[in-house]
Amino acid sequence: MNTTISSNGLPVLPQATTSQGSASNQTGSASTSGSAAPQSDDSIKLTDSAHALHQATSVSAQSPVDTAKVEQIRKALTNGSYHVDAGKIADRLASIESQINGTS
Repeated sequence: MNTTISSNGLPVLPQATTSQGSASNQTGSASTSGSAAPQSDDSIKLTDSAHALHQATSVSAQSPVDTAKVEQIRKALTNGSYHVDAGKIADRLASIESQINGTS
């Protein structure tokens, strides 16, 4: 059984394509026995996309979004009162660059 997980805005990662011969045998024996009980040797392998989705949800739980601030910025953008301070942005970019280069 394959389950597709939507990307929910995350980048789409390649999925693992592994083929197990015993999986087809299990499917055949399960359909003939008429029971849907899981076999004792069942296993699960999560795709890279599923791992990325799990990490994204755990990160968002750790750092909640300040919805009040987002709404304030949205209103300022809508009515045209939002101003960008180019000097402040340049200073912060320079600071980030110096941190990356280890010269802070």
